[in-house]
Amino acid sequence: MSELSQDMTEFVRGLPKAELHLHIEGTLEPELVFRLAHKHAVDLPHPTVEALRRAYQFSDLQSFLNVYYAGADVLRDADDFHALTAAYLRKAHEQGIVHVEIFCDPQTHIPRGVGLDAVFGGIHRALLEGETQFGISWRLIPCFLRHLSAADAMHTLQAILPYKHLFAAVGLDSSESGNPPAKFAEVFARALSEGLPAVAHAGEEGAPAYIREALDVLKVRRIDHGVRCDEDVQLLDRLARERMPLTVCPLSNVKLKVFERMADHNLKRLLERGLCVTVNSDDPAYFGGYLLENYLAVQRALGLSRAQILQLARNSIEASFLAQSDKSRWTALIDQHAR
Repeated sequence: MSELSQDMTEFVRGLPKAELHLHIEGTLEPELVFRLAHKHAVDLPHPTVEALRRAYQFSDLQSFLNVYYAGADVLRDADDFHALTAAYLRKAHEQGIVHVEIFCDPQTHIPRGVGLDAVFGGIHRALLEGETQFGISWRLIPCFLRHLSAADAMHTLQAILPYKHLFAAVGLDSSESGNPPAKFAEVFARALSEGLPAVAHAGEEGAPAYIREALDVLKVRRIDHGVRCDEDVQLLDRLARERMPLTVCPLSNVKLKVFERMADHNLKRLLERGLCVTVNSDDPAYFGGYLLENYLAVQRALGLSRAQILQLARNSIEASFLAQSDKSRWTALIDQHAR
C-alpha cells in the first residue's frame, strides 16, 4: 500500500461514521458458517471455506439471495445470533463506526422453526455488549421479505410486535423486481400506527417509480439503495430538496451488476447534486468488504476529495435515527477532522 493510500485509509478509519444499511445475516463469514454447521450437524453444499468463498460470484440480486438464504440455515439458536452480531460489532469498532442500524429478516428464520426470542434475544444481547465494550450505539430494524406475500408480512408484523420496544423502524428488502412497495401498503400503515416508522429498499433493481412508491405509499424516512433515482430528474430534485437519505452500498452494487465497474457508480454525481447520500456495506461477507472498504473503493474509483468523504460521514449521522443531541455531538467531532 502506498503512503498516500495508507494516509487515506487512516483518515477514513478515524472518522466517526454510522452504518445504516447492514443486513446482519449478510455478515455471516464462511468460517462462522462452517463452525455453526458443525455445531448443528448441518450439511453444507461446499466442502471447504475456500470453496464457499468461490461460490460468492453473482450475476444479479436473485443469484446472491439464493446463496444468502442457504447460508442463514446454520443460524439456529440465540448464541448463534449473538456470535454473528458480536463479530460484526468487533469489525465495526475496528473501522471507526460509532453507530449502527442493523437489519434482520425474521421471515428467513420463522419457517425454519427458529423462535423470535432466539433471533432478537441473541442480536440484542450482542448489541448491548457492543455498546458497553466499544461505545457503539445501535438501532434494530426488522425487514419484510418482499418476494413473499403481503399477508405473510402482516402475519410477521403481528408476531414481532411484542418486541417492538427493541425496534427503531421496519424495513422492506429481498427481491425487488416485480414486488413494488405498494404491495405492502397495509402492512406499513399498520406498523406506523404502532409507532414504527419505515425504511425500504427501492431503486436498486427496481425502477425509479419504486422509489416514489416507497416515499408516497409507505411514507419511508429513508431509501435503501436508491441509485436508479438519476433516471428521473424530477425525482432527483425532490430527493435533494427533502434531504431524503439514500443508503448506498457501492461494493454490493458492483458485485450484483447494478454497475459494471466502480468507476461507473453514480455516488459522486448524487453527492454533488446535493442528495443525502450515505455509504454502507449491505452484506459485507458476500460482497468483498465492510464499511471502510466501501469508502475506500469509491474514493479511489471516483476520486472523492477529503471534503466529500467528510460529507459522507456527516450524512451518515444526519440520516440516522439518533437523537438530535447525539447527531450534533458526532457531527462536531467529524468537523474536527476537517481542520
